Amino acid sequence: MFFSREEARVHVHVQGPRGEAKFWIEPQIKLAENHGLSEKDLRVVKSIIEERENEIRSAWADHFGR
Repeated sequence: MFFSREEARVHVHVQGPRGEAKFWIEPQIKLAENHGLSEKDLRVVKSIIEERENEIRSAWADHFGR
């Protein structure tokens, strides 16, 4: 998910039953914040983000008009 009133650098928020996290997409995919997700959960999420990076960037551009 994206939050409209946050910083301009491309990033994505993820949420699960045990917590949430924020990953930078620029300049590279990297964990920015973690609140309760396990290392295993974070690895899975990062892998999904890597696989879908182009979709995330496209959705970001559509959402923010960039």
